[in-house]
Amino acid sequence: MTRIGILGYGNLGRGIELAVRQNADMELVAVYTRRDPASVTIATEGVPVKSAASLDDGTEPIDVLIIAGGSATDLPELTPKYAKLYNVVDSFDTHANIPEHFAAVDAAAREGGRVALISCGWDPGLFSLNRLYANCMLPEGADYTFWGKGISQGHSDAIRRIEGVADAKQYTIPVQSALDAVRSGVNPELTTREKHTRECWVVLEDGADAVAVEKQIVEMPNYFADYDTTVHFISQEELDRDHAGLPHGGFVLRTGKSAAGTPMKIEYSLDLGSNPEFTSSVLVAYARAVARFAQEGQSGCKTVFDIAPAYLSPEDGATLRAHML
Repeated sequence: MTRIGILGYGNLGRGIELAVRQNADMELVAVYTRRDPASVTIATEGVPVKSAASLDDGTEPIDVLIIAGGSATDLPELTPKYAKLYNVVDSFDTHANIPEHFAAVDAAAREGGRVALISCGWDPGLFSLNRLYANCMLPEGADYTFWGKGISQGHSDAIRRIEGVADAKQYTIPVQSALDAVRSGVNPELTTREKHTRECWVVLEDGADAVAVEKQIVEMPNYFADYDTTVHFISQEELDRDHAGLPHGGFVLRTGKSAAGTPMKIEYSLDLGSNPEFTSSVLVAYARAVARFAQEGQSGCKTVFDIAPAYLSPEDGATLRAHML
């Protein structure tokens, strides 16, 4: 039985709790929060909610700590801190900073003799695996990744931080003509603007200047300035009614040629009704692998590239070979 602890209890933490309950070989030991534990109510009866400070002495009875309460700004602090004390899994998703994050977590995990897995989810994560597999099979070719249609939580948060914005949701939408061009095998060279558009649904605070808010959104560097961005202003009631979910997904493609020059295409896609619920399932499966690595005496930081698929399954090798190979 793999004993799981969850640090954080937002949308992702709730999803992890439910995913753990789906797996007969896992037990949820505790939820840890940086908020007041009395303010957090979880669904699983009998599982305690504790202060995150309970983790600090390294004595909590867990096999793997899944860090669900972090963001791109605080995971670089949280994951190395706890990787010295526990086997950990995080979903750090700032692609450009993964090498730096890996190095810090690897040093911490090796110091503590623990196993850590970073950047686990669907991108980075399952999409990363598909890009690697496709490059290995088609060494001569081109890679393309399209995200959406789906809600980007990071971009939505960026809009909500603008003065005068009460609430917001932002959708990332692939440009269909670009996707069609890639699927046709012509290997187009596409700019950021040519691949995706962004659509924003924004609730203004009373008295806010809509023109000024829209200007700040469409000109925001690293988020919207490089995209064709449409901003809609709606009421809170409309946002809650029409945009309450957190869907996402996307496509990873590689087009190329075989050694004999024959055109080939590999495509992998996800269509997710709930981004955090699916990400939770991925994190839990990889937590099983981390626990197995620890049992084998391994240590240090890993990514999805380092973990064979059999480590993710609750079934043994004989069953997998008989029914899935």
